[in-house]
Amino acid sequence: MTSPKYSRADWDEVSDSPELTAEQIATARPFGEAFPEIAARMRRARGKQKAPTKVSTTLRLDEDVIAKFKADGPGWQSRMNEALRAAAGF
Repeated sequence: MTSPKYSRADWDEVSDSPELTAEQIATARPFGEAFPEIAARMRRARGKQKAPTKVSTTLRLDEDVIAKFKADGPGWQSRMNEALRAAAGF
């Protein structure tokens, strides 16, 4: 594996993973079977929307406004969207 920034020598220098043996390959298990909790979290991750209902935009807001919404934890962008909809009369 090479890239514009790293040469084969660079990769060889940091690679300390030995080749898998035939026995190791034969006993390998699928990721979801070996790490079910991690696999479940990955499946729950949202992907690209099939029919986007929202528009990405850049908006400059006061730091204290952002901090107030972020202070309540994850979902702050959705809460901010709800507050803007209410302020706009929707």
